[in-house]
Amino acid sequence: MTILANKTLKLGVTLSAALAVSSAFAQAPVVDANGGGELEQRIAVLERIVKSRTEMQHRLQTQLDNMQMEVDQLRGAVEVNTNELQKVLERQRELYLEIDKRVEALKQAGGVTSTAMPSAGVETPIVSTPSSPSSTPEVGEDEAYEDAVNLILKSREYDKAVPAFQSFISRFPNSSYAPNAHYWLGQLLFNEQKWDEASEQFNIVANRFSDSAKRPDALLKLGVISERTGDTASARQLLQQVINEYPDSSAKRLAESRLNNL
Repeated sequence: MTILANKTLKLGVTLSAALAVSSAFAQAPVVDANGGGELEQRIAVLERIVKSRTEMQHRLQTQLDNMQMEVDQLRGAVEVNTNELQKVLERQRELYLEIDKRVEALKQAGGVTSTAMPSAGVETPIVSTPSSPSSTPEVGEDEAYEDAVNLILKSREYDKAVPAFQSFISRFPNSSYAPNAHYWLGQLLFNEQKWDEASEQFNIVANRFSDSAKRPDALLKLGVISERTGDTASARQLLQQVINEYPDSSAKRLAESRLNNL
């Protein structure tokens, strides 16, 4: 949470600086060297102001995009850590239950000697012979999702992450991780500027998983895609939808910034 706060503070400082410089440009007087106010000189000054403002907006927008990606990565890291913690707690619970069972079994077997106690309740494992030497156990739902996310957060192998999330969605379409998986896949395709494919994934999150925490970010990304593909009307509609439906989200602040620049 400290990292997110620092990044939000950094963004606020950047925005304030940009607004200050923009205001300075707007208030800068037009100097007329000849005393008569020649039109060409005034136009040249205005062009420099517009060019400087445009470059500043582009730099600011690039920073916003980079910070949004970093925020997405931090959220993903939190999801992975939370999932790992839940699995640890579940394993502990199962271990406690197993200990209780063994203690109860020992209580019921009152005549068992101390030398026999270690073997009480322990079953001999049955080792099954695989059908072929190449057969391997299939990765479970939790592990498959973690593996896909780690390709982004840890190894940063984005090209391998795309098929990993596609495989996860295909194998576990009704998983509790499904909305996150669709969002991550959309983000990867978005970074590759595959607008149609990215829109498909973000639309799935927005329409099929309306209760997902990823929905405001998915709507925001749909608005950005509409903006970058020239559909300004759809971009305005989607960005305004984020502002109206998620007034307390970080996506809302990003949507407002983009809407003001349209």
